[in-house]
Amino acid sequence: MELKMSAKAIKSSEWLESWDPNAEGKWESKIAWKTLWVTTYALTLGFMSWFLVSALAPKLNNLGFDLSKKELYWLAAMPGLAGGGLRLIWMFLPPILGTRKLVTYSTALLIFPLVGWSFAVRSPSTPYVALLILAFLSGIGGGVFSGFMPSTSYFFPKSKQGLALGIQAGVGNFGVSIIQFFTPIIVGSAMFGATLGGPQNFVDKVKGIDKCVWYQNAGLVWVPFVIVSVLISWKFLKSVPVTSRGVKDQLDIFNNKHTWLMTVLYFMTFGTFAGFSAQFGLLIKNLFGEFANAPDPVKFAFFGPLVGSAARVISGPIADRVGGGILTFISGVGIAVSAFFTSGQLSPASSDDFMSFFWGMMAIFFFAGVGNASTFKQMPMIFEPRQAGGVLGWTGAIAAFGPFIFGVLLSLMAPTDFFQAVALFAVVGTAIAWWFYARKGAVAKS
Repeated sequence: MELKMSAKAIKSSEWLESWDPNAEGKWESKIAWKTLWVTTYALTLGFMSWFLVSALAPKLNNLGFDLSKKELYWLAAMPGLAGGGLRLIWMFLPPILGTRKLVTYSTALLIFPLVGWSFAVRSPSTPYVALLILAFLSGIGGGVFSGFMPSTSYFFPKSKQGLALGIQAGVGNFGVSIIQFFTPIIVGSAMFGATLGGPQNFVDKVKGIDKCVWYQNAGLVWVPFVIVSVLISWKFLKSVPVTSRGVKDQLDIFNNKHTWLMTVLYFMTFGTFAGFSAQFGLLIKNLFGEFANAPDPVKFAFFGPLVGSAARVISGPIADRVGGGILTFISGVGIAVSAFFTSGQLSPASSDDFMSFFWGMMAIFFFAGVGNASTFKQMPMIFEPRQAGGVLGWTGAIAAFGPFIFGVLLSLMAPTDFFQAVALFAVVGTAIAWWFYARKGAVAKS
């Protein structure tokens, strides 16, 4: 890694002098791991904010809103549009701001969507445009990924990149499951009393439910955690000065064909994970919601992100041992087969057909999680350190469009056609992974 120290940087306690994780005596594991855990905590909160909409959308009509299936798909998709777009900005920030400022300032921004949604859900008269704006702001939590991950990569040697980035991304991904699991519990309690508004009336005519809920709590309860993250990030994080001539200097990654190949592979893995994480609850509701004894989307939706996140954490160290290329190939095969299988489970005759659909989805999430870890192992191995951070950010940005693209396509296509398209895309990704990275004699073994 190329390092550049100014006189100002040397005097500042924020900046690390002569830091090089691949050189003996120029790396301290304590600093690296502290950075990983503090940043991972912030990233988890980011993912929670990013997927808050996916936990709220399936139940909005039960609160008195009158939104069509298409409007709900678009609402759940909007954080993905924002997350992808904002990642294109955040990917350039690590060498400009440094880790401390980047993580601290980014985390503070999460307060806006968390508080904003607390007001929006209180009244069914909230304009749909306002809901879309808030959904877009939730995408800030997804945007930070392309800043946090490259920034963390500066702190670890190549031999530990798979482990470190697998932990950070995998644990961060758990934020999706956390928000989807705890939201139904949190909204069922008046934990703040009447201080932050009275209850809403929740009605489910199919199941005969009529009760009071406090959906404003869904976002507000996490605000103190965000404040804690802001404080510890500022206090404990350091920054690594990376030689860069600005944004223009970082654009040379686009002259490398592997940037584009890895973009396809990361969209196949993380794009699939994020896309289905955002839409899983709505898929359950729309496919099975009209049946007697229909499964409750909020009780099942969190399992997908949970499985995918766990697979990512476990697969990181495995990728360090066997190489990322072969695991990405296996991931692609698994996604293709699982998506094709699940495409045959989308015309249920009763709620009894739910478990076949559910297990097909779990397989998709599992293999996507494996590929999330392996692709992030590949990139620091394929690219030089300066470029690797930019590629991590770029691929993360494009893959973050997954929730948006999946939501839009599901609003336009029959679910069966969509799942078959996912399977076909995975076949293309699998072929790329095999030819360029996994086979004997591949040009870029990783």
